[in-house]
Amino acid sequence: MDKRITFAAAGDCFITRRLPDKDPRAREIARLLNTADVRFANLETTVHDREGIPSAYSGGTWAMSEPGVLDDLTSYGFNLFNAATNHTLDYSIAGLAATERHMKARAIRYTGAGENLRAAAAPVFHESAGGRTALIACTSTFHPSWRAGDPTATMPGRPGVHPLRYQTVHRVTPETAEHLANAAAETDINADRNLLKKEGFIAADDGPGERIYIGDAVFEAAKTPGTARRVLPEDRERLEKLVAGAKGEADAVLVSIHSHEMAGEDKAAPADFFTEAARAVIDAGADAVIGHGPHILRGIELYAGKPIFYSLGNFIFQNETVPDLPADFFQQYGLPVDTPVSAAFDARSAGGKGLAYNPDVWESVIPVWEMTAGAVTAIRLYPIALGYGEPRSQRGWPKRTHDAGPVEKLKELSAPFGTEITVHADGTGEIVL
Repeated sequence: MDKRITFAAAGDCFITRRLPDKDPRAREIARLLNTADVRFANLETTVHDREGIPSAYSGGTWAMSEPGVLDDLTSYGFNLFNAATNHTLDYSIAGLAATERHMKARAIRYTGAGENLRAAAAPVFHESAGGRTALIACTSTFHPSWRAGDPTATMPGRPGVHPLRYQTVHRVTPETAEHLANAAAETDINADRNLLKKEGFIAADDGPGERIYIGDAVFEAAKTPGTARRVLPEDRERLEKLVAGAKGEADAVLVSIHSHEMAGEDKAAPADFFTEAARAVIDAGADAVIGHGPHILRGIELYAGKPIFYSLGNFIFQNETVPDLPADFFQQYGLPVDTPVSAAFDARSAGGKGLAYNPDVWESVIPVWEMTAGAVTAIRLYPIALGYGEPRSQRGWPKRTHDAGPVEKLKELSAPFGTEITVHADGTGEIVL
């Protein structure tokens, strides 16, 4: 008899408060999650008690949560985590080290970040009655200095995230390309880059074709204008090798990709390089790709019979109840550094701006799917709501809902990928395989 593995996945866990005692919402969701063997979530915060130094760059909010929130996440039943996000080094290397220490103390299985690139990229495994599952995790959204590095014979590696980098090329008409080339020639905008090339600090090869550099932006003449992004070959090859290797050790392989990048200005549409990477890892042997990052739902694609969840939105979202913020946050809004944290968030959202006022941020789905003998045999979608319109002290906890809105939205977003979703009377959905 062929064994069956069941999976459940949640999106971003930006958890900054402790789970309320005897919360019936949490118990109901835990029952759903625990019907699956493998239960994945994305850790969207650093976990420590002021044990790191604020980075000069953050993922938008310097994310820090007390270590006890890890116990709350595991109480839901999650047993595999992605730790590679645009917040992983909000509190620099010391914050990452503290987060890892608190996770390891609880025997939490995670990947995507670590003491060097090898550690950050290494698959983590979960054993279940249905089989062995591997998780590989990475992020495309991060500050360049956060990228984990390999050690050498004489130097340690660099702690950080497992990167998914890409190159962007803007294609313009020949006429526009000529204007850009003239502008570059008439100004010193590329002076630093040209000197670095002459002195050997960057490669002299500018890539295929005639490319024009305007600072960090790359242009080339083309018949059809537009912008295209491709995964850096180095990172794509590493991911493919990791998947192929994990496939030799596991019955199922999951790949988690944290990505805020979008197609044009459409936040609900994944970037072209994400699609490239997701399909490449499935070709290499992955059984599902789990995306997250933009804090809203994106569509689902069935590629070679395997699901690509381009974004599962939020599972827990409490980005306005972080305990503290560095001076940088207050200063960017022109506030004194002794301003109460809540007042700083009020300033950020003034005039109805920000994620707090976007209803799409506060609803999502939990997919639960089955795989038998390597084939996906069912994918069900369970809607959740996170308390849109409630005060910040209350919103952000997930609750099962019978409102079909999230699944209807996902049906619309998935249609361009050729994915059909049946919406049931109880608000749940099912992907037509």
